[in-house]
Amino acid sequence: MLDKPADKPPANPSTGADPALLARFSAIVGDRYAITDPALQAPYLAEMRNLFQGRTPMVLRPGAVGEVSAILELANATATPIVPQGGNTGLVGGQIPHHNEIVLSLNRLDRIREVDPTSNTITCEAGVTLQRAREAAAAVDRLYPQLLPSEGTCTIGGNLSTNAGGTAALAYGIARSHALGLEVVLADGRVLNNLNKLKKDNTGYDLKNLFIGAEGTLGIITAAVLRLVPRPRAIETAFVGLASAEAALALLGLAQERAGNDVTSFEIMTRRGVELVLEHGAGCRDPLAAPHDWYALIELSSQAREGLRGVLEGLLEQGMECGLVIDATIADTLEQAKAFWRIRELFGEVQRHAGGSIKHDVSVPVAAVPAFIAEADAAVTALIPGARPLPFGHLGDGNIHYNVNQPIGADKDAYLRRWDEVNAVVFAVVKKYGGSISAEHGVGVMKRDLLPSVKDPVALDLMRSLKRMLDPKNILNPGKVL
Repeated sequence: MLDKPADKPPANPSTGADPALLARFSAIVGDRYAITDPALQAPYLAEMRNLFQGRTPMVLRPGAVGEVSAILELANATATPIVPQGGNTGLVGGQIPHHNEIVLSLNRLDRIREVDPTSNTITCEAGVTLQRAREAAAAVDRLYPQLLPSEGTCTIGGNLSTNAGGTAALAYGIARSHALGLEVVLADGRVLNNLNKLKKDNTGYDLKNLFIGAEGTLGIITAAVLRLVPRPRAIETAFVGLASAEAALALLGLAQERAGNDVTSFEIMTRRGVELVLEHGAGCRDPLAAPHDWYALIELSSQAREGLRGVLEGLLEQGMECGLVIDATIADTLEQAKAFWRIRELFGEVQRHAGGSIKHDVSVPVAAVPAFIAEADAAVTALIPGARPLPFGHLGDGNIHYNVNQPIGADKDAYLRRWDEVNAVVFAVVKKYGGSISAEHGVGVMKRDLLPSVKDPVALDLMRSLKRMLDPKNILNPGKVL
C-alpha cells in the first residue's frame, strides 16, 4: 500500500471493549465527556476528505493535563491503545481509530495560558485553534506566523504533531520553527514539563523535537510555548500570469534578490486548476484579463510602513522586461487580496468536481521544481493517457501538491483503483531529484508502508528504537508512521 486510503474496517464491528474498563476511563473525565453514542462519535471518526472511516468504543475529552496523564497511566497499565486527535483536519489518516482504539480528543484543552509580547511568546494548550492563537498574538500587536487554510479548525497540538507547513513557510518556517518549549504526556502518564521561553538552552538533548512531527506516536503534546514575530506594517499581494513553471522559478529568484526576507509567500498554480476554481468556487473571478498557463500568487510583507508597493511594482516591471511576467495585478484592498488567496485556497478542494483525484504532498529542491513537474506530467500521462495533472503549492520551499485528476469521461472508481500505480511513477521522479514523499501532511497510515523504501535504514531503525523506548506497549497511535 502506497499513498492511498487504508483498508476500511467492517461497517458494524463488535467493539469487544470491556465495559468495566471503559467505566474506569469514563470516570477520569466524567460521563459527559466520555462519548459512546455512535451519532455523537461520528465527527471524530471520519476525516475531511472522507477517505478514512474509523470505529471506537469511546471518545474521551479531557479538560486538563492531569486527566490526560491519568488516561495514559490507565491505558499503559491495561495495554489499551489510544488515538490522540486535535481538530481532525489531517489528510493521511493519522488521527483516525482504524482498529477500535479509544479516541483521546484534545479540543477541550483550549486555554491560552500566557501571551508575552516582550519575550515574543505565546503559551497555548493543544486544543487552541490556529486562528485563536493568531488572534491572541494580533491583540498585542504580534504575529503568530503559521498560516493554514484550516486555521479555524486545526489546533496547535495537531499542527505540531504533524509538523504542519503552510503558505508562509517560505519566510517563517514550518511548525517546528515556531516551538520553543513543549508540555508532553508520555505513554506511562508522566508529564514532561519543558515549557520554556528560551531561545538559548544548551542543557542536553533538545527533547521537544522528538515529539514534533511524531504524530502522537511517542507522546501527546498538551501545551506549547510558541515564538511570535513583529506584526507587519505593510502587506502587498500580486496575482501574476506566467508562461511556465520555469518562469515562476526565475521570478522567485528575482523576488528574493529585490525583496529578500520580505517575500512572505510565493505560490504557483496551473491554469487548468484555476478554471475549476472559477467554475465551482462561489464568487471567484479571474483576476487577469486573459488566461495564462501558470500563475504565481506573491505576497510581500514589511515592517516599514511605506515603500513596499513600489518594491512589488518594480519586481513585476523587471519581470516583464525579462520576459518572465506576461500580466499581473496588485491588490488595492484587503478584499481584493482575500479574493486572490481564495483562488489558491480552493484550488485543491474544487478538484472533486472533476472526478477522481489522486493526490501527492511532495517536496523537491526548489531549483528542481520545474523539471519535477515536467517529468511527473510525462510519466502519469504515459501511464494513463488523458490524465490531468493539477500541480500547485509552495514554490518558495519546494513543496508541491501534485494532484492528478482522472481523464474526462473515465470511470471514477476504476481510475482510483490505479492509485498505487500513479504513486509509483510520481514518487520515482521525486526520488530522482532527492525529494520527500511527505512534505507537510505527515505519514499516518497513508504512507507508512512506503517508508522502508525511501527512508535511510539507519534512520528507520532509530525511529523504531525510540518508539520502543518511549512506548514499549505500543499504545500511542499504534500502526501510524511505523
